Amino acid sequence: MSEAWKLLGEPRFGGVLIVSDHASNHVPDDIDLGVAPALLDEHIAIDLGVAAVGTLMARRPGFAAFQAGISRLVCDLNRDEHAPAAVPIASDGHAIPGNDLDHAGREARLARFHRPYHAALAELLDRVPPALILSLHSFTPRLASHPEMQRPWQVGVLYNADDRGARLALPLLEAEGLIVGDQEPYSGQLLNYTMNRHAEAEGRPYLGIEIRQDEIADAAGQAAWAERLARIANAVALGMGD
Repeated sequence: MSEAWKLLGEPRFGGVLIVSDHASNHVPDDIDLGVAPALLDEHIAIDLGVAAVGTLMARRPGFAAFQAGISRLVCDLNRDEHAPAAVPIASDGHAIPGNDLDHAGREARLARFHRPYHAALAELLDRVPPALILSLHSFTPRLASHPEMQRPWQVGVLYNADDRGARLALPLLEAEGLIVGDQEPYSGQLLNYTMNRHAEAEGRPYLGIEIRQDEIADAAGQAAWAERLARIANAVALGMGD
């Protein structure tokens, strides 16, 4: 464990590892982002609901959850460290003045959070290879900066070049009676850094899932999605092993 990440459950060889880069809204006491505290409870700071869903899933045999320990406003772990958004100076129309850092300050932020997170994830995947990595995120029904853009999908499936898991998961999710987005609300070919690095580059099976936040805003929704994703992740893992 570290301030950059935590591991829930017991990882198993051939199991399912849930990875959530934006599971926390924690800001360390020695970092001042210069934003209103209320913003830390909004989507720009955290993927709302995913920590609870991952925690519930990690209580099941064969599942474990690797979750970020800090807010994406402190350091966005799902961005290449060379990308400006890795330490964002703005998000969905909100300035983050505390991230207007010089080179040394930015380097220190990356060394403290980004690199330990990805080093720990790489070590875990090498030590206990899962049958499937489940990349779990959530998305807001509407962006404040683009209120005209509706996001009707209850869940989206994202991927880059490797669509093996996606092709298995899409019909399973649709069979649940859900409105399912294929590369919605955005494309995994654009925003897929963690899975590009740890899954696609290594040939590891993975499934990228985005749940609309109002679906997992309360305990009942979180429990329902934990049960659903556990079933589907197991089915995808078995299908990819055929």
